[in-house]
Amino acid sequence: MIVWNEFVNDARVLKEAQTLANSDYAVRVFALHTPGKTAKTETLQKNLDVCRVERSPLWRWRKSKQLDSKTPSPSAGTISNNAQISVLRVISRAWTHMMLLLNIIRYRPTVVHSHDVNTLPTAWLASIISQAKLIYDAHEISTSREGYGKLSKIVAHIEKLLIPRASAVITTTETRAKYLARLYKIARPAVLQNRPRYVAAQKSRLLHQALDIPQECPVILYQGGLQSGRGLEKLVRCTSRLKNAHVVLIGGGRLTQPLIDLRDSLDLQDRVHFIPTVALSELPKYTAAADIAVQPIENTCFNHFSTDSNKLFEYIIAGVPSVATNFPEIRKIVNQYGIGLLAAEGNEDDLVNCLNRLIEDPELRAKLAENSVIAAKDLCWESQENLLAEMYKKATSTGKFEAA
Repeated sequence: MIVWNEFVNDARVLKEAQTLANSDYAVRVFALHTPGKTAKTETLQKNLDVCRVERSPLWRWRKSKQLDSKTPSPSAGTISNNAQISVLRVISRAWTHMMLLLNIIRYRPTVVHSHDVNTLPTAWLASIISQAKLIYDAHEISTSREGYGKLSKIVAHIEKLLIPRASAVITTTETRAKYLARLYKIARPAVLQNRPRYVAAQKSRLLHQALDIPQECPVILYQGGLQSGRGLEKLVRCTSRLKNAHVVLIGGGRLTQPLIDLRDSLDLQDRVHFIPTVALSELPKYTAAADIAVQPIENTCFNHFSTDSNKLFEYIIAGVPSVATNFPEIRKIVNQYGIGLLAAEGNEDDLVNCLNRLIEDPELRAKLAENSVIAAKDLCWESQENLLAEMYKKATSTGKFEAA
C-alpha cells in the first residue's frame, strides 16, 4: 500500500491494512518519513508493517522558504523566489516518488495498492516493474475537489490513463462509484464506506469537564479538518443564536486561526471552544461526550456533494444524534436509520433551526441517540471488511474484480 502522508492518523488505510493482515496477507504500507516525528520502520501487528521513505534533501529547505514567502511583497524578487520554490517543490516530490518506487520494487509485491491519485502513477509503475496487480483506492473525487483548482485537469488525465489498467478500483460511496464508472468507462468500482470500527458507545461528560462547560448546557461537536467548504464559519457565526449550547471543534487545519479570530470578533470566547487534533485511539471518548454532533459541509465541489462523510459514521458509532447537510448519500443514511436531522445546504437559518430543535427537545435527542446506537452495528467497518478480502482474492486469482 502507498500513501502520500506520514501514516500517523490515516484511519481508512489502517483499517484496510489490518483487514488484509488478518486475512493472512503480508501488508507493508509505504509512507513518508519526517525526522523527529515518525519512525522509518514500524511493525503494527502480525503481517503488517510500515516503511517510511526519506523525503528529498530539498524538503526542509523548501519548507523554510515557503514560510518566508508568506510575507507579501510587491517586489520582483518575491515573485522570483515563489517561482523557484514551485520548481523545487516539483523536484522534491519527484525525488520522493522515486524513493517510494525503489523501496516498493525491492519489496517485490504481488499487489500494489494506491491510495488516492497522488500515488497512482508511482503505484502503476511499481506494478509494471514488479509484475504485480494494481488496485486503486479513490478516497476522494479529485477531479472536483476543494483546493485542487487547476490540478483537476491533470488529475483527470492521470486517472483516465491509469484507472483502466487497475485490477480493481475502490471508492467510498455509490454516487462516486457511478461517477467514476461513467467518466472513465470502467466497471462500477467497489464501495467501501469510510466507517470506523465498532466501539460500544460510552457516554461521559469529558468535554464539559475539560472545557469547564456548565453541565446543563448541551455540547455541539464538530470533529475533523478545519478547512474551507466545511461550513465552519457558518457554525461559529450561528452559535450566538443557539439556546444555551456550547460549540466544540476538534481538529486542525488552515482555518484554525481564522475561525478563532471570527469567534473572538463575535465575542463568543466562552461558547466556542477549540481542541487540537486528537489521536485516533482517543477520539471516540471525545465524540461520545457530545450531546449533538454537526456536519455542515457545503456544496463547493462534487467531492463534497457525493460524500457520505466519515465524520457522520463516527458520530453514529459514538451514539450521538447528528445535524448534517442534506446531500444524497448523507440523506440516505439519516433517513434510513433515523439518526439525526438534515439541514439545507448553505442555509444558516435552517442549521440554527435544526440545532435548536435538538437543544430544546431532550426526548428527541435521546431517541435519535438510541437509533444511532442500533445503527452502529450496521454502519461499522466490520460489517463491510469482508468485501476487501474478497476483492484481493478475486483480483489476484483472475486478474480483475468487478463489483456486484
